Amino acid sequence: MLGKLNHVALVVPNLEKASQYYLDALGAEISEALELPDHGVTTVFISLPNTKIELLEPLGEDSPIAKYLEKSPDGGMHHICYEVDDILQARDHLVSNGARILGDSNPKIGAHGKPVLFLHPKDFFGTLIELEEV
Repeated sequence: MLGKLNHVALVVPNLEKASQYYLDALGAEISEALELPDHGVTTVFISLPNTKIELLEPLGEDSPIAKYLEKSPDGGMHHICYEVDDILQARDHLVSNGARILGDSNPKIGAHGKPVLFLHPKDFFGTLIELEEV
């Protein structure tokens, strides 16, 4: 069921500043910023040979990651994303094994234009998990 690591997401207080630092300090290849109102974030992806790093900035005061920055003003790791072949099959399998799906348990369209789900961090040893259908 579990596919490759798609990305590691980091919350940053200033997306433009963080993107520029990755570009200047590491020579990173950086995508254009993309606003995702359904998720309450603006995101940028940094391409690596084997995965991606996603930088997240709150989009509006009601953003779910705004509270993250209140607790950790410098930002930090937010979630990791794994690929799955069939997100509904993965969801059903996880629920049958006691995992909790955040939200209404129905996939939303994520930053890559593909269905995504988030799994409760308490079920995965304190780590927020995103699943993305490929």
